[in-house]
This record gives sequence, C-alpha cells and structure tokens, in this order.
Amino acid sequence: MYTIFVGNKPIILTTKVEKETDFKSYLLKSVNIGKIIKTLNNTDLKAVHLVGKNPNKLLKHFLRLLPNVVAGGGKAYNANNEILFIYRNDKWDLPKGKTEGKESIEETSIREVEEETGVERLKIVKPLPTTYHIFKRNGKHKIKVTYWFEMKTNFDGKLFPQEDEGITKVEWLDDKASIKALENSYANIRILV
Repeated sequence: MYTIFVGNKPIILTTKVEKETDFKSYLLKSVNIGKIIKTLNNTDLKAVHLVGKNPNKLLKHFLRLLPNVVAGGGKAYNANNEILFIYRNDKWDLPKGKTEGKESIEETSIREVEEETGVERLKIVKPLPTTYHIFKRNGKHKIKVTYWFEMKTNFDGKLFPQEDEGITKVEWLDDKASIKALENSYANIRILV
C-alpha cells in the first residue's frame, strides 16, 4: 500500500477492495487522475482508493499518470536532539528540494538542507520513508517523489532562511515545539516526524 497526498487528502494505492464509507474506490488501470484531483480538492470526500491487481506494480503504474519531480530532503537533528524546521507558505515543513545534474539523492538532500537553512556539517544517519504528493505548477499537475534521510549535525551557528525560495524562518524545535508545528504542516511531513 502507498499513500499519495493531494493537499492533506490521501490517494491510497491498494489491492484490496473495501466497502466505501468516507472514500471512493476506482480501478487504477482506468482512472482519470485529473478528475480524482478535482474531486479531492472540491468535495468533502476524505480519500480515494485506487485499486490494482499486482501489489508490486501499483506505484510504478501510478507514477506514469503524471510527470514526476524527484526531490531529496532531511529530518536533521542537532546536538540537543532538536529537529530543523523551515517555515514557508504559512506552513512548517522540513527542508527539501529537487535534484540537480548528476548528483545522488543523498547529495541532493544534504545540499538542499544546507541551502535552505544555512546548517553545515550534516551527516546522513539512515533513510526515512519516501513521500509522494501531487502539486500544481504552471497549470499542470505533477507528482513530487521525495526521498528523505535522517541527518545529524553538531552545527550551532546562525540559521539563514533561503528567502528566494520563500522560506521566512528556520528553527531548531524540541519535541514539544515540533508537535505544535505539525499542527500547521503537511500530511506527508507528519508521517516523518
């Protein structure tokens, strides 16, 4: 099973047909993704299930429905075990961004966290779950596939929000502040924190 978010509403890829309650089910192989996005955005429907036969091909088939944007990001911890958050578009988020050139996804993730926050000396500790969400740019829908990594750093210098990327704040948040920030964040970020 995979979850792709449209805003905070999930599209769930599954092989199980379940009785519809606050969601609708469609066959993955014949779905009109544009209509699904519109329905999720404009109704009080809570979710959509896209049903396929082969669990190993669900994601591959779904990713062919729209252009993909590959990104990397980090859930970075400092020496005080605080998590690095950015504030952009009136929401708390974790730093992430698109791959450039021939860099690896790990290189992308570290570069993006550094560029968006000013934090240095990041080391990847382990991979985290990959997230998927649909967004609209220049009138066209795309699927952002974000590979996440847990990172550590002993950096204790000044934080610099990357303002040309719309980031207005960068902060290290402790457990309590992280939970509060997640109240005004994205569903796919809540999965990671």
